[in-house]
Amino acid sequence: MKIGMIAEMLREPLFQSLDTAKAMGATGVQLYAVYGDHNFLEMSDEEMLKIKQHCDKLGLKVSAVCADLGGHGFASEKDNPERIAKTKKIVDKAVLLGAPVLTTHIGVVPADPESHNYKLMADALRECGKYAESKGITLAIETGPEPATRLKKFLDYIGCKGVGVNLDPANLAMVCRDDPAKAAHTLAKYIVHTHAKDGHNFRPCDPAEVYAAFADGGFEKMVKEAGPIFREMPLGQGDVNWDEYMAALKEIGYNGFLTIEREVGDNPKADIAMAIDFLKARI
Repeated sequence: MKIGMIAEMLREPLFQSLDTAKAMGATGVQLYAVYGDHNFLEMSDEEMLKIKQHCDKLGLKVSAVCADLGGHGFASEKDNPERIAKTKKIVDKAVLLGAPVLTTHIGVVPADPESHNYKLMADALRECGKYAESKGITLAIETGPEPATRLKKFLDYIGCKGVGVNLDPANLAMVCRDDPAKAAHTLAKYIVHTHAKDGHNFRPCDPAEVYAAFADGGFEKMVKEAGPIFREMPLGQGDVNWDEYMAALKEIGYNGFLTIEREVGDNPKADIAMAIDFLKARI
């Protein structure tokens, strides 16, 4: 397995963050399509190729592009046409970067496979996935809002080779209280990318309510009224059992990137440096 990081987590300008990632020992980076000082949707092909050339010069692989666009993912019928169009455009940008994976949150997969939103989301992802596949890219659903077993059934229902999984162990542990090691086995054939992230869950919650609150900007109010639900933590300090999780990834034959994600904290660079050492001792 290879160690990478989400470059934007360093909280530096894009090209500076690439230099820092290389200096810290990463061999790959995941890049947000829309974040801070850059927006791939508005950048020319020449600007995209400059990013690729800088990564090549540093010997960094662009492991994935993050296509998170906020809102309710693909669970909003009125928003889906625009979201699908933007996702396809980001696929084209990922091609220019040589990235084989596009990751995104898709909303919460309904528990009822007969529900309207189940088919709505599946149709949208199937369309995006077929386009991604035609470009040599996999659209990877990030784990978190639903248990791995439900996501597996949903992927089977979609039935598209261009749709896979970005396995985030912390999201599973923090939100669903799902076992990341078991999830790795459940989702094995779909996993094309992973996040190296950890976190702690304080109390049970309804994932659909949590993600709806994030989408609508009401998460802070939810926490203020009912108390904390989860907290992202440095690697090894949360609920993820890393010995079991890493063993599971090895058992399923995963040999891709462990991409460090550190969204919070006062000193993310120090946490990321620690995470690199933490992972090196386990791969």
